[in-house]
Amino acid sequence: MGLSASLFSGITGLQAHGDKMSVLGNNIANVNTVGFKSAKMHFEDAISQDMSTATGIAQVGRGVQVGAIYADFAQGSFETTSESTDLAIGGDGFFIVKPKDEESSYYTRAGNFRFDKDGYLTDPHGYVLQGWQVQNESTQVATSDSVSTSNQVRTVGVPTDIRLENFQSPPMATSRVNMISNLDSKEASRSTSATNPYFSLFEAWNGNQEPPLGNNAYSYQSTIKTYDANGSAHNLTVYFDQVTLSNAGGKKVWEYMVTSDPSEDGRIASDGSTRLNSTSAAGILMTGTMTFNAAGDMTGMSAFTLKSGTSATGVKDLSNWSLANFSQDGFPVLTANFLSTSNADFTNQTEAVSMEMNFGLSNKDLSGSGVTKGWDIGASGISNAGMIGTDITDITRIPNFGEVETSALATTSYSTGSTTLFQSQDGYTAGFLQNVSVSRDGVLTGRYSNGQILELYVLTLADFNNQWGLRREGGNLFSETRESGDALTGLPNTGGKGSISSNSLEMSNVDLAVEFVNMITTQRGFQANSKVITTTDSMLGDLIQLKR
Repeated sequence: MGLSASLFSGITGLQAHGDKMSVLGNNIANVNTVGFKSAKMHFEDAISQDMSTATGIAQVGRGVQVGAIYADFAQGSFETTSESTDLAIGGDGFFIVKPKDEESSYYTRAGNFRFDKDGYLTDPHGYVLQGWQVQNESTQVATSDSVSTSNQVRTVGVPTDIRLENFQSPPMATSRVNMISNLDSKEASRSTSATNPYFSLFEAWNGNQEPPLGNNAYSYQSTIKTYDANGSAHNLTVYFDQVTLSNAGGKKVWEYMVTSDPSEDGRIASDGSTRLNSTSAAGILMTGTMTFNAAGDMTGMSAFTLKSGTSATGVKDLSNWSLANFSQDGFPVLTANFLSTSNADFTNQTEAVSMEMNFGLSNKDLSGSGVTKGWDIGASGISNAGMIGTDITDITRIPNFGEVETSALATTSYSTGSTTLFQSQDGYTAGFLQNVSVSRDGVLTGRYSNGQILELYVLTLADFNNQWGLRREGGNLFSETRESGDALTGLPNTGGKGSISSNSLEMSNVDLAVEFVNMITTQRGFQANSKVITTTDSMLGDLIQLKR
C-alpha cells in the first residue's frame, strides 16, 4: 500500500460524512412537516485490505461507508386543530390511502384529510383514505331460538374508499318502538264485553267513525310519532284499559291495543283490492293483554296480529287474529303498511316492514310459537269456543310468553296516576349532513339535520412486521417492500394498533437538539477527514522533493 491509499480513505470519510449531513439537513428541513419520521445514518467500516507483515498477514482498513439509514418511528407530538378530519394515530399503525381507480396502496402517518368535491375523504395528493363501511342493522323476525347481540360496530366487506356521496341521510322506517308506562291500578274498566272481556277495546274500536274509539272507552293512551320508509311521519297510539277481574288473588290484567290513524292503514285484504282502511278494523295493528302481580310488576304478556290472507269482511273477527311473531330480540312484531306497498300487509311477507313493540317484557323462547297457550290459539286464530268468555276468575288461561325476561325499565301498574315514563323509536326522516366526527376507535360518524348520528365508516389501520423496510415515496407516503412484508390491517385500538385522535395532527418527530449535536460531530468528522487528505498531500510533496 502507498500513501495514495490514505487519500482514498480520507475521501470515503468525506463522502460518508457528507451523506450524513444530507440526512441531518433533510431532518431539519422537515422539522414542521406533518407526520414526518426522521432518519438516522449508521456508518460501517469498508472491507480491509490484506498485507504481509513480519508476523504474517495483517489487515489495513480502507475507510468508511454508509451501513444503513433507518427511519425513527417514534411518536411525534400532537397539534390541536379545528378540523374534525385532521386525524392522528396514538401508537402504532399507518393510515392507508389509495389513488382513485387504482389498486396501489400507500401508507402514511400524516392525517390531514379533507372531503373533495366528489365526497371522497382524501389527503393533499387526492389519495382516498380507506375504511370499512358500517353495517346498518334493522329489525328481523326470529326464525329460530337463537338470539345474538353485540354492542360492537359491525363492518361490511373489505376496506374501501371513504366517501359520502350525497351528504344526506336517507329516511329510515321505524323498526322498534319503546313505550314504558305506569298504568294506575285504581283505574276502573272503561270498556266491557260480555263475551270477550279481554278484547273489549278491540270490540269497541270502529275505524269507520271519527274518533274510532270514544274518550270514555279507555283508561289511558300514549302516542308516539313513527316514520315510514319514505320519511313521512305517522302517529302510533297505544290504548290501555284495565279488565275487571274476580278472585284474581291481587293480580291485574290490562288490555292494550296498538293503533294508527285508520286513514293511513295501507294494508290490503286477501282479495288484493280492498284496503283495510275502509273496514271497521282499520288502524288496529296489534292487540293483547298485560298481566301484573299484586305488587304492580308485569309478569306476563300476550300479543296478537292479523293473520295473513284475511278477507276484508273478516278483519274484525277474532278467529282471524293469531299470536304475533317475535323479533330476534324477543319482542312482538306488528306490520304497518303505511305506503300501501305490495306484499307488505302481513308479517313475514317479502316486503313487510316489521316493527317490534317493547313494553319492557321480552320473550327469550323463540322456538315455535313461543307462548304458553291458555286459549284455543293456533294457526286458526283465536277460537271463541276456547276463550274464557264471561269467566273472569281464571286468568291462568291467558297466553303468556314462553320465557319471560323483564327489562330494567318496564311497564308497571302501581297505585299512582297513569303516565308514560319513557318512549322512543328508531325511525327518522331525511336529513342533511351537518358535521362529522371520528372516535378513538376510528368510527367516522355523521351528525344530520334530522337529529340522527349515524356511524358511517371505520378507519383501516395497517402495521408491518418490519416497518423499517418501508420505502419512502415522498409526500409523507410510504410503500411496502419485500423487506417490510405485507401490511397487517385491522381496526384502530385492536391488535396492537393505535387509537385515533380527531382534531389533531401528529407533528414531525425531529428533535432539533439531537440534530444540532449530530451536526457538530458530523462537521468535526468531515473536518478531520479533510485533514487526512491535506496531511497526505504534504507527505506526497515531501516525497517529490527527495529528487532534489
